[in-house]
Amino acid sequence: MKELVDLGVMVFRQKNSRGSFKPHLSVKFRSVEGELVTFSIDTTRTPAKYQQPDAYLITHAHSDHHGKSAMLSERAVCSDKTALALEIRHQRKYAGRTFRVGESLEVNGVTLRTFPNFHTVGSTSFMWENELGTRILVTGDVKDASMLPECDLLITEANYGDPGDTTCFFDDDITGFETAFRDNACIAFGAYAFGKAQRTVEMLRSLGYAGIIEMEEQSLSLTRILLEDAGELACIGENCGDRITVVPPWDLDKLPSSVSKYVMTGRNDYRYPSIQISDHLDARGLVSMVKDIDPQFTVVYHPGGHRPGRFAKHLNAIGFNSLPIDGINNVLSNEFV
Repeated sequence: MKELVDLGVMVFRQKNSRGSFKPHLSVKFRSVEGELVTFSIDTTRTPAKYQQPDAYLITHAHSDHHGKSAMLSERAVCSDKTALALEIRHQRKYAGRTFRVGESLEVNGVTLRTFPNFHTVGSTSFMWENELGTRILVTGDVKDASMLPECDLLITEANYGDPGDTTCFFDDDITGFETAFRDNACIAFGAYAFGKAQRTVEMLRSLGYAGIIEMEEQSLSLTRILLEDAGELACIGENCGDRITVVPPWDLDKLPSSVSKYVMTGRNDYRYPSIQISDHLDARGLVSMVKDIDPQFTVVYHPGGHRPGRFAKHLNAIGFNSLPIDGINNVLSNEFV
């Protein structure tokens, strides 16, 4: 892909010992000092017997971004909150470097700037420049792109990037959440332990609820350590609390029938009513993000399946040169030998 060559960047995927592609991708470029540098993005570690990247950039602690593997390398780089979340979720010691979101850090002569994307507590977008002055931005998953800077090469997600899929268009049902909260004397919200549970607590506190929120063990540990203004929290008891409980969706069945139950999701395959609260931009938001960032070229690397291709195709149709992750092996064989 000539556009990437002109930007002084090589985007590639590595293969594992079974001959399959490792998750996500890596970026090779020359630093301002002219040194060859490689950053691997949201991927598993390369075996020690092979050449290592200069850094494993971990955007956040969800399992499909493979921090469980990368966190064990001294070359791992993630926010302090992401490192804590990884340690709680996987019961392993984080071995790499950390920073507070918004800070800059040096990695092998490259200045990495970090920006919040509001996907999860501590989730981070990374930006740096190569020797040509190309601004490279890796977003990770994004909920709010308002603080992301303009760039020349954008590497981003497409979780809801298929403009032909009606489920990729949504608005958060803040009114529905508040109605459920105020209309039920005893209520439980089904929310994933990392990400959605913390967002649920934040929303409850923003609505003025100052009482105890009961949570299952991992949700409680994550929320206590990640949220600075979580208020009073407690481990769930036998009577599930007098007012509000937050548990993973599959634990709602364990609660008494007298408790009103809701699931914090846009999915409709749970037995309980759902409240649309997403940790992602929808298709409209993703397109607006790209327009605001205004890159010369975009690589769409997440998630698996057809959505990166659909999003890249749509971006190309509206005038933004783009490539999905499934096309990267063609770039390698044809342009970057």
